[in-house]
Amino acid sequence: MNTLSSLMRQIEQLGAARSLRQHIAKVQNGGSKVDTDRAGGPLLSRLSRQKWVLPETFTRFSSSKTSKSSLKNQARSPMLALVAVVSLSSTLGHRFYNQPKLDVGTKAPQTIKAPASASIPDYKTTEEQRKAARIGAVAILMLDPAVDRQIYQELQQFLQQGSKLREAVGPFPFASPSVLSNAAQLYLRGCAEWEWRSILAQARDNSATSERLSLDSSAIAAQTENKSQQDAVAQLQAYSRSVRAADFQSLTDSISSARRRYLKAVEALGKPSVLGIPQIYDTSLFDLSEAAWQKTQTGMSRAAKMMLAQGIPQGLPKEILKEAVKLQVADAVPLESQALAVEGLTAILQPNLVRDPEETKQLAELAAQKVKPVMIAVEQGDIIVAQGKEIAQQDFVLLDYFGLSRRGVNWLGLAGFVCLVAGAIAIVLLVERHYRLRRRDHLLLLLLTLSAPVLVSLGLPWTSLPAIGILAGGFYGSAVGVTVVGLLSALLPVGLNVELIHLVASGAGGLLGAFMAGRLRSREELALLGVVVGLTQGTVYLVGTLIASAAAGAIWYVVLGTVGAQSLAGLAWSIVAIGISPYLEHVFDLITPIRLAELANPNRPLLKKLAAEAPGTFQHTLFVASLAEAAARELGCNVELVRTGTLYHDIGKMHDPLGFCENQMGGANKHDEINNPWASADIIKKHVTEGLVMARKHRLPKAIQAFIPEHQGTMLIAYFYHQAQQIAATEPEDLKSALPDADNSKLTIKSREVREEDFRYDGPIPQSRETGILMLADSCEAALRSLKDATHEEALNMVNRILRARWQDNQLLDSGLTREDMSLIAEIFVRVWEQFNHKRIAYPSAVFKPR
Repeated sequence: MNTLSSLMRQIEQLGAARSLRQHIAKVQNGGSKVDTDRAGGPLLSRLSRQKWVLPETFTRFSSSKTSKSSLKNQARSPMLALVAVVSLSSTLGHRFYNQPKLDVGTKAPQTIKAPASASIPDYKTTEEQRKAARIGAVAILMLDPAVDRQIYQELQQFLQQGSKLREAVGPFPFASPSVLSNAAQLYLRGCAEWEWRSILAQARDNSATSERLSLDSSAIAAQTENKSQQDAVAQLQAYSRSVRAADFQSLTDSISSARRRYLKAVEALGKPSVLGIPQIYDTSLFDLSEAAWQKTQTGMSRAAKMMLAQGIPQGLPKEILKEAVKLQVADAVPLESQALAVEGLTAILQPNLVRDPEETKQLAELAAQKVKPVMIAVEQGDIIVAQGKEIAQQDFVLLDYFGLSRRGVNWLGLAGFVCLVAGAIAIVLLVERHYRLRRRDHLLLLLLTLSAPVLVSLGLPWTSLPAIGILAGGFYGSAVGVTVVGLLSALLPVGLNVELIHLVASGAGGLLGAFMAGRLRSREELALLGVVVGLTQGTVYLVGTLIASAAAGAIWYVVLGTVGAQSLAGLAWSIVAIGISPYLEHVFDLITPIRLAELANPNRPLLKKLAAEAPGTFQHTLFVASLAEAAARELGCNVELVRTGTLYHDIGKMHDPLGFCENQMGGANKHDEINNPWASADIIKKHVTEGLVMARKHRLPKAIQAFIPEHQGTMLIAYFYHQAQQIAATEPEDLKSALPDADNSKLTIKSREVREEDFRYDGPIPQSRETGILMLADSCEAALRSLKDATHEEALNMVNRILRARWQDNQLLDSGLTREDMSLIAEIFVRVWEQFNHKRIAYPSAVFKPR
């Protein structure tokens, strides 16, 4: 015992010597693989230089239990498929459970007589007639005061514009009628300039002809023969002979001034009307006397008031409106301005009759109430239907009443329906094969699908197809969502009595929701999608109703109430889907783009804690995320999943931040003080187990939790493994030298056993391409950060060596990554590194000196 106690004391004295050997081991471990989680800096010189070859054997590590569990979880369960077929057939196939063999449209196998006298109400026919009465009811119209005010305002603007144009022309007549007649003044004011010059020259010449003028063109000669021109010339000549030259000059000046004002007013007629309609006024406006213009304004206002009081309905053709205006202005407006008044009122008057919803609804209900119940009377012994005749609706009512319709289970139809359901389930499984759904995902899809027939059976007028589409599309992608909604919409009318227009409208909303939900990235976008789904459902219902009913097409606004209800139903189901989606995500452990975006928010408590307690690890995580996200995008993987999983993959390092070199900030290395590679390896490995504990505590999805162990796989913690080998090799000699009094030749000390499994992570190895990409990015991050002035080829060679080491260590067997993917990933990593390490301009020292 004394010898053993002395030996143990000597072992404790080896601490100082072991610290020195530990430093030697760091230098001698040049052939070890890169381990980014060891407690030292990056050892780029220790990268393997082996050739890139495919391993001869593909052996799974025994610790890869999660891999088998994952494969088992993803396997399709025959029992679940059987449950799906039975449950869907049971809820969807009500039509086949109590189906009459003698139904409407079938032929009677024999002549059937009434066993008793009865008078039976035909509820179906009665409801159809009442519905037709509601749709066909004439709408009640009422005057819209707002439209009347707008029309009166536009009419006043129109008349004011005419008055301003007349003011621009000036007063008429502009000369005394005793000097020039009104007809002559109208002619002189509006004639062409060359005509006016010709007339003025003739008047001053005081002769009846114009041979001495230099107007010898044929056009001028023809115009000279015009009666209006001759009258004007004659009147001016007569006036010039009877007055002095100054008075005649004053008259000609007045005529010239009137002509100038007239030309400016004519130019104003070419401008658009103040009402935004084509200009209605023409030069006839200027020819009206003031009294005629006043009477025109009064007559137009009175005609507009009378027509608006009578009401102008929607859809009235302009031709009919114009004829009505002509009748109104015939006695109220002077003859010379009637054409102007008709054109103006036709352009200004608009329909002012709108539907009165309350009165129309009351009238429709009154019309429906007036429809009396359809009664079918029959006497005992009367023939209900003759042999070989097709059974009509009233025949079926009688047969069903007397229990002669032969109701029972339609086994043949039910069997066919079960085949249809099984085929639909097979199509869904075929479509979702790419998405690798789990059993719980299949269970959720089944529950969502069952909600539609259950609600229909309970008598709800609207199906849950919009909610099913949004949830299935958001959880499992557009392809799965569209397939589920489409097949369910096709099966519902086969097994249940569903109104076709309602079903088509709900199906359209569900298909749109399924197609768009998987592409959205926020709850706000989902809320907007709910509005679009509601509008789509209402629009499809309106179009379907107009197509199905000719009466509804004539008065389409009668069905607007039902259309609004359909839109609100679509919006309500969307709100239900958005409201329950977070609960379904947690209960069924789902990862959606929206949930991943929420988890990737750096303000999440766990990420904020990581940034505060392990800032070096957090910065390491950000760079790894940049590498992994770029590679995932290039390979077509789930980028959101890779980004979020990478942010959480090293949260376990918070259990001991100083045990990892990126958090030591240039301080002492904790592992040098521990001076025990076995204990150091346990600290390094513990960041995986502690990370899983934290992830479960914060209820992270299992898909995110998988990144924590799988990013390390079963890799060897090479730094401490080789350190342990060095210690184990030198420990016997050190013990012998520590016992100077003992006979060392007879003392046998066994070397401590260094087991490789003690220095390997527990795994499993990556089970998906996403976690495999993270493993490679995590392995390359430290090495890439250490590069300063390396060329593209040098960086690429180094990354390829690291990836080759992971491949040859069988870490990527279950990830689905190929050797072609590895080459592409290496290029992407180097490209991202080059973007982070771009060159910057060196500022001269003078820039930093104060001015």
